[in-house]
Amino acid sequence: MKVLIVGGVAGGAGTAARLRRNDEHAEIIMFEKGPYISFANCGLPYYIGGVITDKAKLQLQTPESFHARFDVDVRVNNEVLRVDTAAKCVEVKNLATGETYTESYDVLVLSPGASPVRPPIKGIDTAKVFTLRNIPDTYAIHDYVTEHRPKTAAVIGGGFIGVEMAENLHAAGVEVTIVEAQSHIMANLDEDMTHDLHNHIRSKGVGLCLNAAAAEFTPDSVILSNGARIPAEMIILSVGVRPETRFLEGSGIELGRRGEILVDERLRTNVADVYAVGDAISVRDIVTGEKKSIPLASPANRQARLVADIIAGKDRVYTGAQGTSIAKIFDMAAASTGASEASLKAAGIPYKKSYTFSASHAGYYPGGHSMQVKLIYSPEGVVLGGQITGYEGVDKRIDQIATAVRHGFTVYDLQELELSYAPPFSSAKDPVNMAGYAASNVIEGTFKPFYIEDLAALPADAQLVDVRTPGEFARGTIDGAVNIPVDELRARIGELDPARPVYIFCQVGLRGYIAERIAEQHGLTCRNLSGGYRFYEAAKLDAEGQAAAEKEYEYCGMEKQK
Repeated sequence: MKVLIVGGVAGGAGTAARLRRNDEHAEIIMFEKGPYISFANCGLPYYIGGVITDKAKLQLQTPESFHARFDVDVRVNNEVLRVDTAAKCVEVKNLATGETYTESYDVLVLSPGASPVRPPIKGIDTAKVFTLRNIPDTYAIHDYVTEHRPKTAAVIGGGFIGVEMAENLHAAGVEVTIVEAQSHIMANLDEDMTHDLHNHIRSKGVGLCLNAAAAEFTPDSVILSNGARIPAEMIILSVGVRPETRFLEGSGIELGRRGEILVDERLRTNVADVYAVGDAISVRDIVTGEKKSIPLASPANRQARLVADIIAGKDRVYTGAQGTSIAKIFDMAAASTGASEASLKAAGIPYKKSYTFSASHAGYYPGGHSMQVKLIYSPEGVVLGGQITGYEGVDKRIDQIATAVRHGFTVYDLQELELSYAPPFSSAKDPVNMAGYAASNVIEGTFKPFYIEDLAALPADAQLVDVRTPGEFARGTIDGAVNIPVDELRARIGELDPARPVYIFCQVGLRGYIAERIAEQHGLTCRNLSGGYRFYEAAKLDAEGQAAAEKEYEYCGMEKQK
């Protein structure tokens, strides 16, 4: 069996290695148009920031080492130009020599990856505009920073690579501004989970421009769609990726609207003996059922293993992806898995949500940090997704929720998870347990939530009650609230009108829940602010930070477009 593999990074190299373990006698040829294979593309920003100092560490395998271990004919600097599925062959160009040749196949595996999107922005073709997708890109950015010593930089796009690049350029001593066309960074998160991230980024001295796209690149700045001018001696363009599948035009292999390769549950294309994996394919979202591109390393590696087994004759099925991811944002971590609130709304799928704040480990053990957990679930309690922001411990909690999403657990199952506990590592009630408890209270109706987005439309006769201490109330509250501390509520219940609805809040929601239970059982109709004043305050600070940034740009003599 002669197997050709197009692409030599996660999907392609993973397929080749697993296929060799399955079949010692297959002829395997792997084409990679770049000079490197099997490199750690997720680690590239950290070489630029000096966290990774040895560039050799970015290469997991060289062509020589891969050939020695797996007996694979690795052809770097060889670009597949065309696929002829009728003749079962590919046309290849050796980029080092300029030679073009044809190679036949019995089985073809496509793992061409995706390339950075380059919108038609005026000035985009200047030498100081960079994208980051591979090792040569990394070296180019690193060398530019080292040789030219830019004082300012703009990162266009607030996704994974954009935020990581902002952090690492900042670490290299560059004054950085992130420009994001949407209302928040990290599109995998809902907007309400990004307020803390925005505030944290600004606290580090990194600029953040939201709701404004780049309109023009000049020699020393970026001009935004709102008229602001951002100083930038170099620019990192990180506005998304597009499947690199132009070479498949005319092949008969079916592509989607964005050029993504369409595959079935066994990673087969519509053409016999042609498979595809990795960033260039669309896969089934296990929550919404929709087909989508999920350009992440973990799904690509899993697909590679499965397709190699399938080619070797084993019965395997790829059940879909859920997009589990995590990013380091300076000192914080932001993670998500499964469906977001936005994706469920778009798909018309009913859901409920709740927010909890929990310590990363026992409160009495020093050094702990709070994490914010957003749990999304069906009206019946099936876990559909989760998002967490915080510091230490975010990774293991999102992995627990990812397992729940994958296997259809309910919020009651989260309560039953027996998770490891010792004071330095967790609490007796782990944050994931707590998320399950809060969600079950919502489903059972003992916790009737309202949310910060509801504050602007509360009923005219609403009674807004802050149940925190007088000291907390004095330091800041929500306009219109009266202060009745939870420990005084029973004695002061007569101050509330039972004919009018009561909207309760505390700092994070727990005291509010206790107050809600007291008031409900005294005949009042109550709702409790999910996420509490802590959530409200973060959103308010975020809005103030954005407004201050916009004023600063106008102050610098930049005419803001209406």
